[in-house]
Amino acid sequence: MGEPIEERKFIKPKEYIKMEESAEIRSEYYRGEIFAMAGATVNHNRISRNILREFENQFEQSDSDCEAFGSDLMIEAVKDEHYAYPDVSVVCGEPQFSEMENREQRTLTNPAVIVEVLSSSTKDYDKGTKFASYRNIKSLRDYILIDQYRYQIEHFFVNEKGNWELLEYKDLNDSLKIESVNCELSLEMIYRRVALQKELRGHP
Repeated sequence: MGEPIEERKFIKPKEYIKMEESAEIRSEYYRGEIFAMAGATVNHNRISRNILREFENQFEQSDSDCEAFGSDLMIEAVKDEHYAYPDVSVVCGEPQFSEMENREQRTLTNPAVIVEVLSSSTKDYDKGTKFASYRNIKSLRDYILIDQYRYQIEHFFVNEKGNWELLEYKDLNDSLKIESVNCELSLEMIYRRVALQKELRGHP
């Protein structure tokens, strides 16, 4: 999340949705404030592309009713309060859209999986405020955080009791299974062509 575009000025949700329809720079919305989205790195783009492509390949092969979307589609995390652009989202069945829109159909309300690629400026937001909001989405079953600076993935998922659990992956030979959409993503595939910075490898 970036800095508020206009400090302390309260923006109504409907105003924000209307602004986003014609905005040249995408912004996220949280409790009346809007935050400009920062540009993504090459590694960030590679990871997002790898995951999006692999989801689509597996869905096509299995004739699944699930569909993966990129970062151009917004998610209504909490109605009237929090709207965000995840790097990748997956919907199974028919996509459902926010009641705030008229005909645009650009704000999803029923993702089953959300993937965020972490950056140094947004990792605290993605792990904290954003995840807390995402947990209000009834359809959400998996939240996946991917570090772009080192081989590390945090996979949060809803267990059989309805509670969130965490699995971590740090080895390129590992694979994470996403039961809710019947997919398996290997770290080798996720980090394909990603050149980690040597000084950041293995650092906390």
